[in-house]
Amino acid sequence: MNRINETLNKEQKLLSIYFTAGFPQLEDTVTILKQLEASGVDMIELGLPFSDPLADGPTIQESSTQALKNGMTTDKLFDQLKDIRQYIKVPLIVMGYFNPMMQYGVERFCQRCQEVGIDGLIIPDLPVEVYHEKYQELFQQYGLLNMFLITPQTPDERIRFIDKVSEGFIYIVSSAATTGAQSSFGNTQEAYFKRIEAMNLNAKLLVGFGISNAETYQAATAHSKGAIIGSAFIKNLEAKGVNSVQDFIRTIR
Repeated sequence: MNRINETLNKEQKLLSIYFTAGFPQLEDTVTILKQLEASGVDMIELGLPFSDPLADGPTIQESSTQALKNGMTTDKLFDQLKDIRQYIKVPLIVMGYFNPMMQYGVERFCQRCQEVGIDGLIIPDLPVEVYHEKYQELFQQYGLLNMFLITPQTPDERIRFIDKVSEGFIYIVSSAATTGAQSSFGNTQEAYFKRIEAMNLNAKLLVGFGISNAETYQAATAHSKGAIIGSAFIKNLEAKGVNSVQDFIRTIR
């Protein structure tokens, strides 16, 4: 069984952390991964930096820009990860845009993911229909799960189709805005979480966008399997450095 699904089958609520590979410094990627593993997080999402990250808020955009300036490339990321499974046991997911993957060669990208031990992908700009028709068999061939995002505006029919196609979790975007930390969720967001929960989907649900502290983590996981933190973690890295990772995770749960 894929490590993602093994983790989703655990009893406890899950915490997944996103950070941009190659940020704050180019060679910080592996150090951050080791710190996250030691902190007890359940999954890790590695952001593949891209020059035009449309779905990302300013914090992640800036980290992506800095990572590119640092010299991060797709090949560099795979080189950094070549021995990572000697140290990291939790699921690893690459989150990035489809354009760089197409430029790299989709099958070549999948093959390299398999070689270093990547478990899945999140590709915000790859429509579920295109994935299902053109790429699902290829991803499956290399043991990669592909997770899709839904928003408050996603129609129920489309959510059902995503659920049918999905083999990992469904990423619930907490609002229609871009990524970014917030201190709490309002009634509208809570009602949205409850609505998706009530659909009784087959896939497990993880909430992302806006999770920044223990309060928002608890609110998000009240109606889902887990939550994803990105912008708040990146801000912490920028302000306090890579040695602050475990202290940050302790403030969440």
